[in-house]
Amino acid sequence: MNIRLFKPSFGDEELQNIKEAMDRSWVGLGPNVNEFEKQWAKFVGCKIAIGVNSATAALHLALAAFKFPEGSKVLVPSLTFSSTASAALYNRLIPVFVDSDPVTLGMDLNDMKRKYTDDVVAVMPVHFAGHPVPMEELMPWAEEKGLAVIEDCAHTAGAIYKGKVLGTWGDIGCYSFEEKKLMTTGDGGMMVTNQPELFKDVKAMRWVGIDKDNWKTAQAYTDANKDALHWFYELNVLGYKYNMNDLAAAIGLAQLKKLPKFNARRAEIIRMYLDGIKDIDGIEPLVPFEPENYCYQMFGIRAEKRDDLMIYLKSKGIATGCHYTPLSLQPLFKPYAKDCEFIEKEVDTFITLPLHAELTDEELSYILKYLNKF
Repeated sequence: MNIRLFKPSFGDEELQNIKEAMDRSWVGLGPNVNEFEKQWAKFVGCKIAIGVNSATAALHLALAAFKFPEGSKVLVPSLTFSSTASAALYNRLIPVFVDSDPVTLGMDLNDMKRKYTDDVVAVMPVHFAGHPVPMEELMPWAEEKGLAVIEDCAHTAGAIYKGKVLGTWGDIGCYSFEEKKLMTTGDGGMMVTNQPELFKDVKAMRWVGIDKDNWKTAQAYTDANKDALHWFYELNVLGYKYNMNDLAAAIGLAQLKKLPKFNARRAEIIRMYLDGIKDIDGIEPLVPFEPENYCYQMFGIRAEKRDDLMIYLKSKGIATGCHYTPLSLQPLFKPYAKDCEFIEKEVDTFITLPLHAELTDEELSYILKYLNKF
C-alpha cells in the first residue's frame, strides 16, 4: 500500500460551485466570499466572520486589530506552526514561548502564568491537534490581566468545549482551510469575533487598505444612477493583499456542508486507532483524544523508538510526520527563546499517523498491523 498522511476530499459539488463562479466571470473578492463568511459565522455562532487567504493572514490581522504598542509581548506556545509566533513579529511584537502541558500538549497554563510580565498584551492558545486548551481557566486569568486572547484553531473546526465553540472563547478566533485541514479551500482562512468593533478596519486591512465590496461596486456601475461613484475609494489604514477569492470560497461553501460528515469519519478512525494501539507496548496516544467530543485535524502517537518506527513504517508505504519542531529551538526565534524543557525533549517521541476522511478501514488495519509488528 501507499498511504498518505493527509488528503483533501473533493466531489462534484466543489466543481459545480467553481463552474458557477467562472460562468459569472467573477473569481476575485465577491459574492461567494460574502456568502461563505455568513455561513461560517452561522456555523460557529459568532457575530462576524471575515475570510482571508490563509490562517497566517488571519493571525497577523487578529493581532494588528488591537494596535498594540511596538515591542509589547505576546504569549505563544512553543509547540505550534511558525505562523502563530510569526504573527507577533509581523506586528513588531515579541513572542514569549510557553512550554506544553505534558498531557494535552496545549499551553502549560502554569508556565504561561510564570512567564507573564507587565508588558505582555496578548495570549495565543493553540488547540494542538484539535484538543482543547482549558479555556475556562485561561479566560478569567487573561481578563484579570487585561490581555487579548486570540485562539489559533488551525487544527479544529466546529468543536464545542464546555458549551462554547472553540474559536469563540477568546476575543478573536482564527481557522485554517489549508489543504491538510479538516476542510479546505486549497489555501485560506477565516477570522471570527463576537466583538464587531474589533473588526472595524479588518476588511480594509485584508484588501490593501480599501474597505469596499468589489462585487457590489461592479453591480452599482451598471445601475442607471450616474452618481454611483463606482470608482471611488479611500485609504485610511495600512492594508495587505490577504483577501480570500471567490474560487476558494466556492470550494469552501461546498466543503462546509460536508464538514460534519468529514469530522464524523475522522472520529471513527481515531476511535479505531485508539482501540488498535491500546495493548501495544512502547507507544501511547499523542494527546488524550476524545473523538466523540472534539474535532481533530491529526492523529499521532508518542513512541520510545520514534525514528526507527518512522523508517519502518515508511518501508511499508505508510507516510508519517512530526508536528512540530518547537519554535524555541528554531534559529529564527532563538532571540526570543525561553525555557521550554518539557516539549523540547518530549517532541523527539512524536509521530503523526495518517488521518483523513477518505482513509479506509483496510488502510487503517494495514497501519495497525505494522505498528503491532514493529
